[in-house]
Amino acid sequence: MTREITILAGIFTVSGVLHFVTPRTYEAIVPKQLPHKRELVLASGAAELACAGLMLHPRTRRVGGLGSAVLLAAVFPANVQMTIDSARDRRKPWWFTLGTILRLPLQAPMMRTALRAGRSQPALRPRAPRPHR
Repeated sequence: MTREITILAGIFTVSGVLHFVTPRTYEAIVPKQLPHKRELVLASGAAELACAGLMLHPRTRRVGGLGSAVLLAAVFPANVQMTIDSARDRRKPWWFTLGTILRLPLQAPMMRTALRAGRSQPALRPRAPRPHR
């Protein structure tokens, strides 16, 4: 397993846990057009935790990587929404808004790492020896 995949799994783990610990933070960035914000936040947190775990094991890394890539694409609109909201809110410090802007291009290397994990071959179980006749 590459170091990048381990780091991405760590990011997904921390983020997934935070979805459950501070769901209101994430509800605020769900695009306004989407209903059931709390349910979406909890579902995406669970998906992040599942993807993180799947990426860490060789036999499930492929599905974990592909799931992570899909998840990153799915939550990208929320990241854009966070940047828009932050830029409009004069109460937000400038460095927070800058951080949300700089975070957007970081999605590309995260997606690349997830896709690399998705291309990994599942570990094969060794075959049991056949008895001699």
